[in-house]
Amino acid sequence: MKKLTSILLIQIFFSLYVFASTLNLSMTSSPSRLNPILSNDTASSQVSGWLFNGLFKYDKDGNIVNDIASSYKFENNTKLLISLRKDVLWHDGAKVSAHDVVFTYEKIIDPKVFNSIVSNFKEVKSVKALDDYTLEVIYKKPYFKALNIWMIGLLPKHILKDEKNLMTSSFNKNPIGNGPYKLDSFKNSSDIILKANEDYFEGKPKIDNIHFKFLPSPDTVFLMLKENKLDVGGLTPLQIDRQINEKFKKDFKIVEQQSFAYTYLGFNLRNKKFQDKRIRQALSLAIDRQEIVDILFFGHGKVCNGPFLPGSFAFNEEVTQIKQNQEKAKELLKQAGYDKNNPFTFEIVTNTGNDIRLNAALIMQYQLAKIGVKAKIKVMEWQAFLNTVFHPRKFETVLLGWSLALMPDAYPLWHSDSDKLGRFNLTGYRNPTVDELIEKGSLTIEQKKLSLIYKKLFKIISDDLPYLFLYIPNSITVVNSEIKNVEPAFIGVMHNQKDWIKP
Repeated sequence: MKKLTSILLIQIFFSLYVFASTLNLSMTSSPSRLNPILSNDTASSQVSGWLFNGLFKYDKDGNIVNDIASSYKFENNTKLLISLRKDVLWHDGAKVSAHDVVFTYEKIIDPKVFNSIVSNFKEVKSVKALDDYTLEVIYKKPYFKALNIWMIGLLPKHILKDEKNLMTSSFNKNPIGNGPYKLDSFKNSSDIILKANEDYFEGKPKIDNIHFKFLPSPDTVFLMLKENKLDVGGLTPLQIDRQINEKFKKDFKIVEQQSFAYTYLGFNLRNKKFQDKRIRQALSLAIDRQEIVDILFFGHGKVCNGPFLPGSFAFNEEVTQIKQNQEKAKELLKQAGYDKNNPFTFEIVTNTGNDIRLNAALIMQYQLAKIGVKAKIKVMEWQAFLNTVFHPRKFETVLLGWSLALMPDAYPLWHSDSDKLGRFNLTGYRNPTVDELIEKGSLTIEQKKLSLIYKKLFKIISDDLPYLFLYIPNSITVVNSEIKNVEPAFIGVMHNQKDWIKP
């Protein structure tokens, strides 16, 4: 009888193992901390996103909708009441409550907890649990990101309340979350396995496991995709255009869409040679942005016209693409005192490890030479770039990229107050009208009004040319064609992964 029981148990275990579905993903670096408020690097954010939910989230079209929150209302412009769902559990079975939200907020603003999101909460005056499932948030003034900041994953108070140092806590490697998946195994520089949360408040995900394969080399990731050992991955324009065959196209569904990032050439406006707008205009007119996109991306990208991305509420469609005009560029240079006998020269600094960016610099160098401008290129290792160029602001121009959230915030890049060491107004751009509009926008909680403000910002900044806005690369994602319910959307292909079915 015992033998028969053992055989049955083995058969049951084997059948569960065989029929359990696994989504195979890759990560090129190991997560540092699987803690939603400390997940600063890409790998940490990627993994912790499956483990933790916040009060709100974006729907597939980029609209803010409830997540753990069941409802909310603004009693006035500075007082927000949020009701929480009563059926959300932590992975250990404890109930998620408003007290967890208060605790999370207190940890974010704790000076002993070093995180990159604390500035998002600068307008919060107080956060209070009115009862177990009702939260009151008071803002110092109306705040346009009043809801967005509560998308951050919550922390469990009952587990961490007595933790002396969250930065070094074992929780960061063995987290207890409230999301659709639980952590099964995690070791540094090794694979990570997540298993579906059977008690997830929106229902257990249809794929049982997520297996993050640790693959430091992008070339290895591409090889694993071609061997069907990964279910989801990203492709470069070169790979999709020249390095995949018909079998690959049958094995994978290819989803291509605009990324949430752009590349730019930023002028150091503290430098006298770039304070003359005619110089910036001449360099802008000398560049053929469409040619850059065609050469670098084989058509898998688009020209960037300004500081906010197409498709967002902040994009101004009335700002047209700058067309190359070499004769006008030469005329502007001449007006500014430069000609063949006195050519305009400057240096472009960029970082190593990004061949597309380096090639963009080489193309611009070639295009600028046609109007008599001599551009030198300097390529630096990232850390050296930060220490000797970025932080001390020692450069003439920099070629870099910037990623934008679905709710763009103009303050970090374009407000005069951000022209300080350690902040992101790298070029030293200052415009009192822009400052006034940014401050007005930060007090505007109605998106239609905020849209009008940001469209004005878009036009002013584009006209001022603190940057040469260059290109927006496409995001090219491939998904195993056998997986069902894949629905590409504005915010990306993974938005409904909980509903994916893998045979």
